[in-house]
Amino acid sequence: MTVTDTASAHHAAAPLPPLAARARSTGGSPVRDILAVTARPEVINFAGGLPAPELFDAEGIAAAYRDVLAETPARALQYSTTEGEPVLRAALAGRVSARGLVTGADDILVTTGSQQGLSLLATALLEPGDTVLVESPCYLAALQAFAFAGARVVAVPGDEDGIDPGALEELVVRERPKLLYTVPTFQNPTGRTMPAARRAAVAEVAGRCGLWIVEDDPYGELRFEGGRVPWIAACDGARDRTVLLGSFSKVMAPGLRLGWLRAPAGLLRACAVAKQAADLHTPTVNQLAAARYLADRDLDAHVARVAAAYGVRRDAMLAGLEDALPAGSRWTRPEGGMFLWARLPEGYDTTVLLPEVVRHDVAYVPGAPFHAGTPDRATLRLCFVTQTPDEIADGLRRLGAGLRAGA
Repeated sequence: MTVTDTASAHHAAAPLPPLAARARSTGGSPVRDILAVTARPEVINFAGGLPAPELFDAEGIAAAYRDVLAETPARALQYSTTEGEPVLRAALAGRVSARGLVTGADDILVTTGSQQGLSLLATALLEPGDTVLVESPCYLAALQAFAFAGARVVAVPGDEDGIDPGALEELVVRERPKLLYTVPTFQNPTGRTMPAARRAAVAEVAGRCGLWIVEDDPYGELRFEGGRVPWIAACDGARDRTVLLGSFSKVMAPGLRLGWLRAPAGLLRACAVAKQAADLHTPTVNQLAAARYLADRDLDAHVARVAAAYGVRRDAMLAGLEDALPAGSRWTRPEGGMFLWARLPEGYDTTVLLPEVVRHDVAYVPGAPFHAGTPDRATLRLCFVTQTPDEIADGLRRLGAGLRAGA
């Protein structure tokens, strides 16, 4: 053996340094493994959170890209500012202002999906060990973002109207949390909406006790029933301490990866610095195409068409649930959005039942992973927007058969 061979043999033996603790602690999930099989085309998938692709305005979006690339190719293909393209920030500020929250372009940071907004906020606000308050149940990817930042995540008790303001105040006093995360309108996973009076009470607690509120609103425009409820960010006590997150994923298309956050100046700057380290800026061509679409097309009219179709699909799901779920089950009746939440009677475990249900070529998401505290194992989430009413009826028949077989 030559000297070089000996040296390389010695080098090969040294173990590599380990992954960061945060990467080691977030392992795979059995649910993710089961849901991998739902990619089979014969499976009617109520598990996803996918908007209906046949309702995308593919033609309008394609035209916006064509125009931008034909007219300003050098700008569209070049680096941009971290905060986002001024024309898009101005258009977004206009949309937010029109909905009752006066906003300037400088109040907006464009993000690569609103999921990035969450991770930027975690970077800008959270030290490892800090406490974050969330709803119970809570949006799954938010729980992941906060866990990845090393936060302690504590669920605030609530009811069918969302967070209980009294319980919130007790937790703020006891836990000294940095922030409260909430999806008050058509919440993922439950579909419920927090009433205006409850929002004002939550804002008042945050103002009095010293707390950031992160108000995530990806679904608010998808209302097919009832009247619009003002944002928490528009409540008097919360204006200086609420971050509002929005997204084009559910109203235009998720593949654009375009979101935004509206925040007070100091926090917005900190998020911009964090974003610079993450990806420099959100893709220029996507931003300019979205701005062009907003200028040339009527996004509100498109959203109204999508919401009307989703309302019909929600009705189809509500019509079939009673026969599909065991006697004694309860479920939400959302006025918009994409999801409803069901609770089976005591003794049912939706994680254990899922493999049998998937064998019947239908899928849901078990409720347990959505809980920061003790999970309610009898719960499940159903997405009602990806399938047609006929497919929904068929899927619910399969669900009923699968639940009976697994019980």
